[in-house]
Amino acid sequence: MSSSSPAIPVQRFLTGITTTGTPHLGNFVGSIRPSVAASRLAGVQSFYFLADYHALIKCDEPSRIQRSTLEIAASWLAAGLDPERVTFYRQSDIPEIPELTWLLTCVTGKGVLNRAHAYKASVDKNTAAGNDPDSDVTAGLFMYPVLMGADILMFKAHKVPVGRDQIQHIEMARDMAHSFNHLYGEHLVPPEAVIEESVATLPGLDGRKMSKSYDNTIPLFAPREQLRKLIAGIVTDSRAPGEPKDVAGSALFQIYQAFASASETAALRQAYADGISWGDAKQVLFERIDQEVAPMREHYLALINEPARIEQILQAGADKARQTATPFMRELRQAVGLRKLGAQTGSAKKEKISKAAAPVFKQYRESDGKFYFKLLDAHGRLLLQSDGFDNPKEAAQTIAGLQTQGAAALAQPENRLHTPAGVTSDEVAAALQQLADAKA
Repeated sequence: MSSSSPAIPVQRFLTGITTTGTPHLGNFVGSIRPSVAASRLAGVQSFYFLADYHALIKCDEPSRIQRSTLEIAASWLAAGLDPERVTFYRQSDIPEIPELTWLLTCVTGKGVLNRAHAYKASVDKNTAAGNDPDSDVTAGLFMYPVLMGADILMFKAHKVPVGRDQIQHIEMARDMAHSFNHLYGEHLVPPEAVIEESVATLPGLDGRKMSKSYDNTIPLFAPREQLRKLIAGIVTDSRAPGEPKDVAGSALFQIYQAFASASETAALRQAYADGISWGDAKQVLFERIDQEVAPMREHYLALINEPARIEQILQAGADKARQTATPFMRELRQAVGLRKLGAQTGSAKKEKISKAAAPVFKQYRESDGKFYFKLLDAHGRLLLQSDGFDNPKEAAQTIAGLQTQGAAALAQPENRLHTPAGVTSDEVAAALQQLADAKA
């Protein structure tokens, strides 16, 4: 009998959209469409959430947050997101997320949060206006990166698709994971940012980035005639029909390119060179967008008119998400010492001393899907690092070999071990011997 093929390592992707407005074409091109496509890939486990806790930082209009939640959920579903295939939930339906936020708050330095882009931008704006640096800056804005870290780390996401302006938040989440793991053991998975270079950032009606902040958006599911009217209002230059036109810097062309095929884009590029009128170019853009959006628009309108149906889908998604979050939060509570009183014999002081008194092996899984381990001395200094193993059993067997064979196992190339610069083989051998003695 032939052996079965190895299983494809599952990669967890996580994406969220803040519920503060109506989805627009920029949201569709930059987040919704690529997220739906990613959810259909083999070997991918996807988590999609409506970030309504984050919305409270930016919006104090309850009805707007509720309406936006409905519209964004309907948009994702209309675009093809399959709630049976993915975990699709509302952030506020997962009580473990704010609880994890507090645990992360306790291991995150204030200095790290001082450097967060959103907070710094608010401070700089106040300073430039001659106001107190923290004027109108809420603790919610300041703590935003920690909540985002909890969103990601709760579900052990390996990959988080983000724009370049969000990379800092993923790096902060990695720092939080490392800080927590250093204190309490390897529980959290450091995530990686995924930058989709091919995903366009759409310009808005005025040529600036399409954004609710600039009031220059084109709603994704605007009625057909409203869509035509909005596209007719895209700012262009004064070149007359028959004059060649530049595609560089043309908001109209950039939006078209995000929806059209390579051949369609080439055809419009040639039409620009041939002097197409702006009116005709806008008609071409309108027809191309409506061709893609019209079938989804019909589905979207049906969903919007059935909010109870969407609520049912979100509740089912929350139940699915909590099947992961609830036991994991139980594990984290145990790790930090939030335990039932009969569950721990001995004092916390003894436990701390016990952890620090001997070297220790730490096993963990990285975002490449492979399993690693490292050997730390009594003070947390790295003595030995493994390469990746395809499954945790191989890693555990190698650790067992090190514990029984000691330094002799270091010379075996199949173990794929290496020591950091500045660490001697004698130090590693001494640590292994200490572990062996303790076990004996």
